[in-house]
Amino acid sequence: MTEQQKHFPDFYVTAEQPCPYLHGRMERKLFTHLTNDKPLHLIDNLLRGGFRRSQNIAYMPYCEGCRACVSVRILVDEFIPGKSMRRIKKLNKDLNARCTPSIPSPEQYALFRHYIDTRHAGGGMADMLILDYATMIEETVIDTFLTEYRLKPEAPLDHDQDSGKLKAVAFSDRLSDGISMVYSYFDPDEHTRSLGTYMILDHIERSARLGLPYLYLGYWINGSAKMDYKVRFKPQQHLTQEGWQRANI
Repeated sequence: MTEQQKHFPDFYVTAEQPCPYLHGRMERKLFTHLTNDKPLHLIDNLLRGGFRRSQNIAYMPYCEGCRACVSVRILVDEFIPGKSMRRIKKLNKDLNARCTPSIPSPEQYALFRHYIDTRHAGGGMADMLILDYATMIEETVIDTFLTEYRLKPEAPLDHDQDSGKLKAVAFSDRLSDGISMVYSYFDPDEHTRSLGTYMILDHIERSARLGLPYLYLGYWINGSAKMDYKVRFKPQQHLTQEGWQRANI
């Protein structure tokens, strides 16, 4: 076995199961395990080429006769927030964003639990315990970081940025040409803040500060209303059979 063959990933296909996004359709996934013996540039190529990461597994849709799932990335340098997005940024000016290593905490889990129980009680994460959450955060073989969004301290002289109440969390992967948002959650009681949109806007600005041209948002699913928010961030590119192409949506 050559060194190249040794490090080349093995791919597998899941059994068919009901699609959680499009009623009446079935889904399958192509996946591979991400391990420390795989070169980082290979993992980077997978994640820039349409695969998504869940812990140490990279996967992509592999559904027969369906191409509804489309990989999306925002063109950071060309992005200009519209009026509603500027309003969302203003609404959340009382929040501090702080990047941390991918280390879980009971406070994060409590917010995650509240989010899941309120927004996704029947979803695949409904039964996750604190150890499951810790695994989701900690199991990564690449450069992964958390962003915590907290209320700014009420006292003007309070410089402890960790003292404010936790309102949202995002964890993301640093790729060679951008940031990939892996998962995010927020206080579901703060629905007027539009925290999901705010976290994307914040990550666009962070990508720009780092000189990274793209923010990867995962899959937009054509026909799924819950995924329509992703196409509001323009301009963006979609991954096609001819590669990444500017989207006209």
